[in-house]
Amino acid sequence: MSDNPVFDRIQGYVDENDVVLFMKGTPIFPQCGFSSVVSQVLNHMRVPYQHYNVLEDMDLREGIKAFSDWPTIPQLYVKGEFVGGCDIVREMFESGELQQLFDDKGVKAA
Repeated sequence: MSDNPVFDRIQGYVDENDVVLFMKGTPIFPQCGFSSVVSQVLNHMRVPYQHYNVLEDMDLREGIKAFSDWPTIPQLYVKGEFVGGCDIVREMFESGELQQLFDDKGVKAA
């Protein structure tokens, strides 16, 4: 446990789920193009993931940026590891690296 309750909450989300997407909006109703791209990639790959809408929680919205030391949202975590944002996820998907990461981490398509 840290001295930061938001960090503790984020760590819990990341620990409890194999794939976590912190995004603006939801996969069904993304509220930013970058969040939409990442959720579409995950849906296309049929990877089950938990999402958290940072627009519903300002503490989470600011906290996730400090937690990861990454200034933008969306943010993708796989098996506790921060992967990156939209551009990184898109590039990894296009190169096959994202599938390799899921394979290496034992994350199976639904």
